[in-house]
Amino acid sequence: MAKALTEIRSLARSHTRTALNVLVGVMRSKDATAAARVSAANAVLDRGWGKAPQAHQNGNDGAFELIHRIERIIVHPENPDS
Repeated sequence: MAKALTEIRSLARSHTRTALNVLVGVMRSKDATAAARVSAANAVLDRGWGKAPQAHQNGNDGAFELIHRIERIIVHPENPDS
């Protein structure tokens, strides 16, 4: 199975230049919808520069605060409230 996955990945990568050219073509197309142009532009930027960092938002369940507290306990076990 790992060999098949490697082969598929290699085959897909062999089409990188063509796929990027298609994305740039859509991005530049006057006939494409604005949504398609933005989507293509984002895909091009993601491949060239990586995805933009995402902000973490704490939901109502407090999970993010709990994780932060656990990290403090691991890093500063003598003073978990610091």
